[in-house]
Amino acid sequence: MINSVKSFFFTIYILFLPALSTAADAIQGDVTRQPVNVTAITMFLIFVTATLGITYWAARRTKSTKDFYAAGGQITGFQNGLAIAGDYMSAASFLGISGLVFASGFDGLIYSIGFLVGWPIILFLLAERLRNLGKYTFADAVSYRLRPLPIRSLSACGTLTVVLLYLIAQMVGAGKLIQILFGLEYHYAVVIVGILMILYVTFGGMLATTWVQIIKAVLLLFGATFIALAVMYQMNFSFETLFVNAVQVHKSGINIMSPGGLVSDPVSAISLGLALMFGTAGLPHILMRFFTVPDAQEARKSVFFATGFIGYFYILTFIIGFGAIVLLVNNPEFLDPETGGILGGNNMAAIHLSKAVGGEIFLGFISAVAFATILAVVSGLTLSGASAISHDLYASVIKHGEVLEGEEIRVSRIATIILGIAAIFLGIIFEQQNVAYMVGLAFAIAASVNFPVLFLSMFWQRLTTRGAFIGGSIGLITAVLCMLFGPTIWVDILGNTKAIFPYKHPALFSMSAAFISIYIISKFDNSESARAEALAFEDQYVRSQTGLGSEGSVQH
Repeated sequence: MINSVKSFFFTIYILFLPALSTAADAIQGDVTRQPVNVTAITMFLIFVTATLGITYWAARRTKSTKDFYAAGGQITGFQNGLAIAGDYMSAASFLGISGLVFASGFDGLIYSIGFLVGWPIILFLLAERLRNLGKYTFADAVSYRLRPLPIRSLSACGTLTVVLLYLIAQMVGAGKLIQILFGLEYHYAVVIVGILMILYVTFGGMLATTWVQIIKAVLLLFGATFIALAVMYQMNFSFETLFVNAVQVHKSGINIMSPGGLVSDPVSAISLGLALMFGTAGLPHILMRFFTVPDAQEARKSVFFATGFIGYFYILTFIIGFGAIVLLVNNPEFLDPETGGILGGNNMAAIHLSKAVGGEIFLGFISAVAFATILAVVSGLTLSGASAISHDLYASVIKHGEVLEGEEIRVSRIATIILGIAAIFLGIIFEQQNVAYMVGLAFAIAASVNFPVLFLSMFWQRLTTRGAFIGGSIGLITAVLCMLFGPTIWVDILGNTKAIFPYKHPALFSMSAAFISIYIISKFDNSESARAEALAFEDQYVRSQTGLGSEGSVQH
């Protein structure tokens, strides 16, 4: 297997960006432990102290299951939009896209747009209906008219698979990131992240997690804005000047303004686009956030604000990437004297640029924010995984809904601790492995299992429990097998000469398998339960549109 120490920046590059695996071969570099960055550590400790204070405050207000899973449903649309942005904008997004622009130019904007196109789908197709039909998890909405035992079991499997794949990648990324930014040992970083996420979720629940994500989003947006403004100030706020200077100094010249260099064939392009669009709409920790608002109107506002914040952020990373080309390429302070490339690899472009425009103090701030982003992401992931165990499996499947609130919260907290310990353990175990493929697989699973079942349950009357369960399972198995036998794992990691499945992105095939299987099986399901589920669609449709009977109907 490939040593992840030799491909650290490839790992960081796509912890949250499976699309960028196409450029992985050009992004390598050894991890060199840096001197201890006292400024970065001090700022990070300030962040941790503040968020632990918020956790204490949130713990005193977390009394019921609704408080624990959904922050009491009292988060405003604006706050939830910021929190969603904080959940979605990872350190890898910040470092990865700016690093891609630094290396390849215009292609970086293509990937930025790719991650935005999933949000209109959520806004116009899912957000309102999800809020009206569900309570704490997206499985609530899916099982509204379908049999809960198989549907919640499938949803929990999809959720836990996505969560564990994400957690492993984030934990390994945290350890490697801290080695190069803070000068701390890998194992310390993994343990610190694991303990903090357990504290946030176990005691503060969704309320603490929400505010950790909001604070992180504000800090990241502020830091990225400062860097982008500093770059544009030196360019006299002229994009023409920025692009002309970048073309003059970049080794690829005018080619950095030409798109299409990272995806070479149409099948890969379509499959990649499907993963970006529909994977986002199937991420359990993102979908869970729509239950934190009081009504469907605020759910729509959440997506509106989140789209704005995330779009603005990706514009900033595009400016940062071109700014790094102009200000770093010919600056010997940031270049490796042996290779002539940027110190630490292309994904350090944003970090080095922060020092170039803001000095050591701002470098420390950006380093602390980069680490804080990981805490926000893993907290959201852990809470969604714990809710799948406690609410979907324990309360709904095992106890058939007959469970006391205190008992369900206790199970969720136990699940949080177990997930946290497992994340620490797996993060240490996978230290020397290339784990970048895990998030690519997570996106494919979200697009092939969670999204098809959720979408069809809301929009197709003929969907049956049998079709959803078998078709969703086929989507899950197809995504895993395509990834296992594809170039990323079969060749790059396992060392085989030729991939059995020729494409890196399986979403086109696994999504198609899921939708086709669900349709065929549901269409030919003539059982008594299938007819009853079809008749129940009208009641579901009315509630999804009006919110009548749901907690989100007050201000629809």
